[in-house]
Amino acid sequence: MPESLSSPRQLRIALRHCGLIDPENIKDYIAVGGYQALGQVLSHMTQDKVIQEIKKSGLRGRGGGGFPTGLKWEITKKQENPQKYIICNADEGDPGAFMDRSILEGDPHTVLEAMAIGAYAIGASKGFIYIRAEYPLAIARLETAIKQARELGLLGTKLFGTAFSFDIQLKYGAGAFVCGEETALINSCEGKRGEPNYKPPYPAEEGYWGYPTCVNNVETFANIPVIITRGSDWFASIGTEKSKGTKVFALAGKVNNVGLAEVPMGTTLREIIFDIGGGIQGGRQFKAVQTGGPSGGVITEEHLDIPLDYDNLIAIGSMMGSGGMIVMDETDNMVNIAKFYLEFSMDESCGRCTPCRIGTKRLFEKLDLITRRKGTMADLDAVKQLAYMVKSSSLCGLGQTAPNPVISTMKYFWDEYLALIKDIDHPRGEGRYKAMNKPK
Repeated sequence: MPESLSSPRQLRIALRHCGLIDPENIKDYIAVGGYQALGQVLSHMTQDKVIQEIKKSGLRGRGGGGFPTGLKWEITKKQENPQKYIICNADEGDPGAFMDRSILEGDPHTVLEAMAIGAYAIGASKGFIYIRAEYPLAIARLETAIKQARELGLLGTKLFGTAFSFDIQLKYGAGAFVCGEETALINSCEGKRGEPNYKPPYPAEEGYWGYPTCVNNVETFANIPVIITRGSDWFASIGTEKSKGTKVFALAGKVNNVGLAEVPMGTTLREIIFDIGGGIQGGRQFKAVQTGGPSGGVITEEHLDIPLDYDNLIAIGSMMGSGGMIVMDETDNMVNIAKFYLEFSMDESCGRCTPCRIGTKRLFEKLDLITRRKGTMADLDAVKQLAYMVKSSSLCGLGQTAPNPVISTMKYFWDEYLALIKDIDHPRGEGRYKAMNKPK
């Protein structure tokens, strides 16, 4: 791997070619080893061997859920159906997140190659890239890459002179956040309303038009070719015990160096924010960082040195998500931050289930009252109860995670909520309320 792509704290795997090659010239991609992994797979590896290599690598989905990629491929492959599909989820919608967009704009062929490898492994002959229409440059470069790959026989029929045929088509999304959920994405691909389905059955069993379908996101696919060429042992040597490889984070907010950072799993937030990110703007005090976008939660200074991986973030009330990371300083009010993320989730709710459709609306109304200093202790009680109700009873991940910013800010910045309550001298006032009702 070129030295220019590595630093003591950054290691580029998913972003390995971005900025180094011309994304509109397939020969540039081939010159750095492009399509070598696909040729290796089709010439020397069985479907099961490919799947075992991905399983052995420990690669987990980079779209937020962290489901083991090899296991998802294996489940899809085992379905006894002659028609299967593979879909790339490029519907990146988190505020401040632009990881997938950067990969598609800077290295589109790596996604095409990875999709062909995945299609071979599961037995699919057709693939789709579901991309939001708001990404015109990424779309143009994907269209160019697909055309070039077809011209060289790297997409289409009898790839590398084998019996394997595979082609890719673009599907455009209208920017609905809920379509990042795989069943909502599939419904949108079919021309239906973008809303989630009840599970099971899972897409690996019944997906696009009822056929077995494997859905992975852009960053997940970007890791596949290099795992094949460099080996699963190499990839598994990076990261932590349960979270292998690297993760791309979009660093934004009150930090000096904004942009993308790809680091090994297990890197601490302190390293990302203060070493790579250059610390807080204007020399102000760090207050919190929101990871996982509107689906995540805030992380305070006491957790800055926890190694970042899927399990550690969940344990402290946040999540990896797709990799958005927004830094806040001492001037930010955390109740307003929670309201901002909740408003986003409320607006993006597809409306199919009542807890999300109505619950997020009522939760937002209560927070709005509180931030306008018109809220009471009863409103604060309602916020706490509604948050857990919406989280526990919503149909899909949007509603289940929408209250996370509220829950986490109530846990770590309870005093900021109390400071906005107008009847703080209520008989259940500040001292007693702090002791008895602080969220755990």
